[in-house]
Amino acid sequence: MGTDGVVLRVSQPGREWLVHSRIMAVSIEETPAVGADKVHALVQLLRSRSYEEIRQRMYDNPPGSPWWSACKIELDIRNGEQIAAALSATSHVLEKLRGSTQHFEQLAETLHESTKEVIDMLAGTKEAGRRLEIAVYVTIGITLVQLFNLIFEVFRKR
Repeated sequence: MGTDGVVLRVSQPGREWLVHSRIMAVSIEETPAVGADKVHALVQLLRSRSYEEIRQRMYDNPPGSPWWSACKIELDIRNGEQIAAALSATSHVLEKLRGSTQHFEQLAETLHESTKEVIDMLAGTKEAGRRLEIAVYVTIGITLVQLFNLIFEVFRKR
């Protein structure tokens, strides 16, 4: 709205706009429905704009103005969409983590059972080793007794 003649908005005291033309100044009251339609139309216009452009336009307009409200709504919508996407991605990651955790728990249980089996085998091997050691000592003892018996028989015949 330019200064070339038709309409120039000068101020917004409350819900009224002071409109000035070359002929006369008029106070126009905006109803909430008209303001909401205007803001909705501006939000639709901002859908294809960049964050930077929307933020700049928001800073260029006073708080409460239709442009400021539309920019705020659009930024809130985009932030909400990003939060929803992040929550969805987090949910998927959590599901994968749950699956991985369950898999690791199963692997840990299997490892625990395998370790128990190895411990039992080692205990059995240790017992078998003791029995083998005793058998070796008995064999050495019998071998020595037979060797002494053989030597005694050899010396007895001479």
